[in-house]
Amino acid sequence: MNRGLKQYLIAVPPWIILGAVAILVPIFVFWTLQNISKERQYVVRLLTEKGIALIRSIEAGARTGMMGMRGGGFRVQRLITETARTPDVVHLIVTDADGTILAHSDEGEIGKRHGTDLDLQRIFRSEKVQWRQIPGPDGSSTFEVFRRFSPTRIPFRGPHGGRMPGPWPREMREEIPLPEQPEIIFVGLDMGPIEAVRKQDTTNTILLAAILLLIGFAGVVSLFLAQAYRSTRTSLTRIKAFSDNVVEKMPLGLVTIDGKGRILSINQAAEGALRLPSGHVIGKTALEMLPHQVLEMVASLRDSTRTAVVKELDCILRDGKSVPLEVTLSALKGEDGAVWGTIILCRDLTEVQSLKREVETSRRLASLGRLAAGVAHEIRNPLSSIKGFATYFKERYRDNPDDRKTSEIMIQEVDRLNRVITQLLEFARPPVIQKKRTPLQSLIQHSLKMIERQASAKQIEVLSHLPPEIKEMDLDPDGLNQVLLNLYLNAIDAMDQGGTLSVSLTSDQGSPWVKIAVSDTGAGIRKEDLEHVFDPYFTTKQSGTGLGLAIVHKIIEAHGGEVRVESQMGRGTTVTVLLPAKEV
Repeated sequence: MNRGLKQYLIAVPPWIILGAVAILVPIFVFWTLQNISKERQYVVRLLTEKGIALIRSIEAGARTGMMGMRGGGFRVQRLITETARTPDVVHLIVTDADGTILAHSDEGEIGKRHGTDLDLQRIFRSEKVQWRQIPGPDGSSTFEVFRRFSPTRIPFRGPHGGRMPGPWPREMREEIPLPEQPEIIFVGLDMGPIEAVRKQDTTNTILLAAILLLIGFAGVVSLFLAQAYRSTRTSLTRIKAFSDNVVEKMPLGLVTIDGKGRILSINQAAEGALRLPSGHVIGKTALEMLPHQVLEMVASLRDSTRTAVVKELDCILRDGKSVPLEVTLSALKGEDGAVWGTIILCRDLTEVQSLKREVETSRRLASLGRLAAGVAHEIRNPLSSIKGFATYFKERYRDNPDDRKTSEIMIQEVDRLNRVITQLLEFARPPVIQKKRTPLQSLIQHSLKMIERQASAKQIEVLSHLPPEIKEMDLDPDGLNQVLLNLYLNAIDAMDQGGTLSVSLTSDQGSPWVKIAVSDTGAGIRKEDLEHVFDPYFTTKQSGTGLGLAIVHKIIEAHGGEVRVESQMGRGTTVTVLLPAKEV
């Protein structure tokens, strides 16, 4: 039993024990002291009432003697001697105001002094009963009750000697006057029997408090252990549910196989990667469910001393398709080398390989862009010379219309080539973004004014919706202005027969973006061309360079934003620029 109790207490954290002691001990100590104090008050009250009763009986006896003797006196000494024979009475004393004993239960003490350590004059003047605890003759404690001794204060009596009921009229009141010598009566009571009972009660109270303290302590600890058990059980349930959910939702495929080759568990990612039917795999053998390439890895791992292996495989699945997988195997082996099971992690590499191809394509395009930028820089110098000679011939042969027209065509083509080269250089050069606080409404309105003439020339109506609640943003005004101009010009080029160019500025509450949407009612973009609109040099226009939207995408990407394109053939196109709303 002691061993069980020890294990029980070890399971309880020390701070719980200290906390229970800190809470329960003061409570039970206070309760015990309160009970002891109440018991003491009860003893005092009991002895005081007993003393008062004795005093009143002596006073009553003295009055009776006086009334019977009609002023002949009454021997108080005899009355005190007789009363002192009552059990538990140690002494009965009557003194004057100086402490001289006038009457004593032990007649040998008459004439001596008693109570000189008290203010006897004040006691005589007071009606209040007082008490004190003094040492007794045999060394035990004596409880002494004392007050003024008033045996002669008697009410008026009727003609037949009976007490007349009061209140009485003033002229009918009569009292025997108080003695000229003030007297005080002391009643000493033996506290031995009562003290013994009180000590026994105190011992019982302390014992009961200790028992209740232990019960309370055990109750607190039991409640804690019950709560801890419930909390631990709840935590384990949550952890199990969480781990099951993590395994089920993890992006990697997970398959566990026991030592006999049966599948114990499989998550959704593994079912998707291996193209296995959902809910119909657990309990079946790995031989009938897993690709043979994975089974060969499992067999080789069991026969080797390694505990883990990682490979990239092109697995032939149950539907006959080949899927690139990254497979990680981990063997669970005992100390004797026996295989308990195998953990299989698999990841579909289809998207990864696609991204690798895209990265490689981007790298080649970047290299090509740098090469083109270098070539363009070398071409620009000869173009300047060609333009200079063309301008010269234009002025020299101004009188010859054919030669002048040929020179103008040469100048126009050189300018066009310069524009292409400028765009090429801008695209190849890393964007330099210089942000400053810029009001979006003013920037958009300014950019729209720059294309008013071109829009009106094609009978295109320009509409704008710019709510004032969108304030300033930290952005590069020149870069964003170039973005908007490129989008406007593309929209104008798409509306040969006129139409509507709309620009809207929105910021939805709770959205991380501020949106600038540029819409047109032009011919639209074919669905198969949408995924290529941001590719460099891709264009569907006869005179286009294919760099406009690529530059737009590059500038907005440098701002931390996005560009989205929606289009329908015959209805028009909407290009939405998304800028981070945290800059508002």
